[in-house]
Amino acid sequence: MTYLTIKALHLIAIVTWFAALFYLPRLFVYHRSADDSISRERFCIMERRLLKGIMTPSMIAVWILGITLISMNPGVASSGWLHVKLVLVLILSGYHGLCGKHVKAFARDENPKTETYFRWFNEFPVVILIAVVFLAILKPF
Repeated sequence: MTYLTIKALHLIAIVTWFAALFYLPRLFVYHRSADDSISRERFCIMERRLLKGIMTPSMIAVWILGITLISMNPGVASSGWLHVKLVLVLILSGYHGLCGKHVKAFARDENPKTETYFRWFNEFPVVILIAVVFLAILKPF
């Protein structure tokens, strides 16, 4: 595959991963406010399917394709902007893992976090997205 094909697939994986990262915490908000067992069970199913069926495969694709892009253009590996971007992607991967912990806690009906917590939790990936896009486009250092 060509460099541009890999780059296009990488961007598709990023968009898919971020869509799930934006939606899953929103489901947590709704789940937390649900007051009947049928709704809570439905949210558990939706959260698990989103995490395992879309979010995690997208994250894996982002990492594999990103590493492939770096290996195809090794000169970029010494760029400061890429180092910062990779740290942000590592942080985002940790956030992904925390989402997984919340999914498991909800499945056990043991999530003590409040609806307000999840509303704020939902905003974190937006900040990372803004920073990563500016770093990737502007390559400031």
